[in-house]
Amino acid sequence: MKIAVLPIDVEDPSYSKDIEHDLWPLSEINVTKARFPCCLVWTPLPIVSWLVPFIGHVGLCMEDGAIVDFSGSNFVNVDDFAYGGVARYIQLDRQQCCFPANLVSHTCKHRYKHAESGTAISWDDAVRASRRHFEHKSYNLFTCNCHSFVANILNRICYRGLMNWNMMNVAALVLFKGRWVGPTAFVKSFLPFIVMAWFGVSIVGWPFLIGLFLFSFVLILWFCLGTYCLKNLLEC
Repeated sequence: MKIAVLPIDVEDPSYSKDIEHDLWPLSEINVTKARFPCCLVWTPLPIVSWLVPFIGHVGLCMEDGAIVDFSGSNFVNVDDFAYGGVARYIQLDRQQCCFPANLVSHTCKHRYKHAESGTAISWDDAVRASRRHFEHKSYNLFTCNCHSFVANILNRICYRGLMNWNMMNVAALVLFKGRWVGPTAFVKSFLPFIVMAWFGVSIVGWPFLIGLFLFSFVLILWFCLGTYCLKNLLEC
């Protein structure tokens, strides 16, 4: 007896939409135990954040809430967030991710580009894949840092249907969408900057604030140029 096999059109978008990835329910965010399931987390950096308070260290959490962050050359932290406890976080929506088991099951519009650059079949799979990749990378605050690590994961899951995540939009996501874990975290993040600014003005005068502004401007300019004009320089 012959069995008729119907051809499947892999370009048919309706077929891809029928393939859904089962997502396990996440546990609640627990600040005390440092558990932030599927969250992008941020904490201030020593010295650097004292001068520029919007610059900090970021990491991405696994589905069980464990924090994973790129904190040094050939070293990725797991469940031991570098530079202190989480100050800000934003929980990301797994429904806005693309977890293709094969080329047919892509739910994003960047099917071929996504497959070529690297995919994942689950959230944790994406974090583990990027972790392996960055365990062979040299850390550099200005070219290959924790933001690069997070951007790599977001591109791997094509978060929000985008394949152009980088240092700048990862930083902007935390800056404009991040939630403070509490008033204490807010104070700890900005108090050193206020003290530093007050001390600088009292010793040097207003030129100290002008110097801080110029320092911040140069940093932002560098990352903008490196991200959008000199892309090969900041790729890692």
